[in-house]
Amino acid sequence: MENKVLAVVDGREVTQSDLYELLQSIGQNANQFQDAEGQKQLVNELVMQELLYSEALAKGLDQDAEYKNALMHMQKTLLKQYALNKLLTSVTVTDEEARAYFDAHSALFKKPETARASHILVSSKEEAEKILGEIKAGADFKEAAAKYSSCPSKNAGGDLGEFTRGRMVPEFDAAVFNMAPGEITGPVQTQFGYHLIQLDSLTKDDAPDFSEVLGKAKEQCLLAKRQDTYLAKQEELKNVYSVEVK
Repeated sequence: MENKVLAVVDGREVTQSDLYELLQSIGQNANQFQDAEGQKQLVNELVMQELLYSEALAKGLDQDAEYKNALMHMQKTLLKQYALNKLLTSVTVTDEEARAYFDAHSALFKKPETARASHILVSSKEEAEKILGEIKAGADFKEAAAKYSSCPSKNAGGDLGEFTRGRMVPEFDAAVFNMAPGEITGPVQTQFGYHLIQLDSLTKDDAPDFSEVLGKAKEQCLLAKRQDTYLAKQEELKNVYSVEVK
């Protein structure tokens, strides 16, 4: 793609790539500069930056002690970041290493036990028992939820969607994960009131095949290898250069 020249300031070119870098630095606000007028504003900003650079050179600001100290600090910081990046990007992971990591850390890749449940929430035990009686007599649970429940989920027939252990309050959680799919239980008291609960489905925790999580295993293994590489380099360098922590 052609790197179009947008302006020339004091013999220096302002290009399309300069404009792109400026847009990237703006972040979320970049959208307001996408039209022709916005682009013109950004080009004017780049021109102003170049004008300031020319004036700074003309005034000899690059020779100021304060500037030189700031430049030295920035160079030091940049070099440290560059050295760290070179160290970490040199680390790679093979499929065999990922497999070994997967076998050694299988618990990390387990699919957690998941439940899908619906509920009816009311303020008293007596009301909950009355509704439960209607359901046992043949009333539809979802219709009863829409009619009686005080929870916003009533608009979906009481459906709470899928959730894992620990996502709900303890009493509700304990009831749900001890039910069988299709079972209705209650009243279960929580801080919110009294619940009638219908377990729609339950998926037990399961260890996936390695092929299903190859990408994730490689990613986790890479993080671990990079951490080991970093720590090993730290020990290596401590034996080369003096370190005195005050």
